[in-house]
This record gives sequence, C-alpha cells and structure tokens, in this order.
Amino acid sequence: MAEPVTLANGDISPKFSALDSKGINHDLDEIMAAGQSTILYFYPKDSTPGCTIQACDFRDDMARLVSKGFQVFGVSKDSVKSHENFIDKQEINFPLLMDEDGSIHEAFGTWRSKMNYGREYMGCARSTFVIGADGKLVFARYNVKAKGHVAMLMRELGIDE
Repeated sequence: MAEPVTLANGDISPKFSALDSKGINHDLDEIMAAGQSTILYFYPKDSTPGCTIQACDFRDDMARLVSKGFQVFGVSKDSVKSHENFIDKQEINFPLLMDEDGSIHEAFGTWRSKMNYGREYMGCARSTFVIGADGKLVFARYNVKAKGHVAMLMRELGIDE
C-alpha cells in the first residue's frame, strides 16, 4: 500500500463533498464561496472516550468558533445510525460527515498505519485541518491528542478568550 499523503500548513486543501448523518450535503467549494473557513477533524470512532471528549470540546466552544467564521465538521468511518446516536447522546451541535468508504480519510492522509500493544493495523489518525476561505490549509496536524485539543487549536488560530 502506498504511503498516505501528509498535508502541511499552506498546502491547498483537498476538495470534499459529503453527506452528513442527516442527509445534507456539505461541499468545500460552496463553503469557501460563502467566505467561510472550515475546521475538519478526523476521529476514530463514535462514542469512544477520547472521541467523546474531543466532540464535546468542539460542542462547548462552537459559539466562539462560529462567531469567528468557522464551520466545524467531524469525520469518521462510522454509519449514519452510529453518528445519529452519538449526536443525540452528546448533544453535538455540528455535522458529522459520512465517510464509510474512506475517500475523505484517504484524500487528507488520515488513514494510516497505527500500533497498539505491538500490533500494527490501519486506522484513523486523529487529525485536524483548518481550511481558509481561499482553500489553503491554515492548520494541519496529525496524531493530535483528544483532551485539550480544541483549546490548543483556538490558541493557534488566535481565538483566545
């Protein structure tokens, strides 16, 4: 298998167009045309401890992110039912995009070789990308920590309290 792409700050973002769990399509070109920036974060699995912490941090800081012109999207390979259960249980206030075929993961290079207890396997590297309205990556980071990630991201973007 080929090595996954590794994106960096300043790169042109891969384009995406994806349905969320409610069936609404989100297209990067349309978001950029509206002059908005996008926070696209990839996480391994709905309703797991780390993913819940990260999603709830985005949820709790959503008003500030939106007020600064950011749209937030979570991406995992989970099903519509799994996303909907996660959204309902945690009161998630942003869309979770469908990527069951892994095409968005592949475009952003987040489906990578991982190691757990000495066993190597392919999985989602928890990653975050901030895409400016011009289509360039303002922030690109792989293997982020779930806890404290949103606060760190807001510091990096200059959205401090």
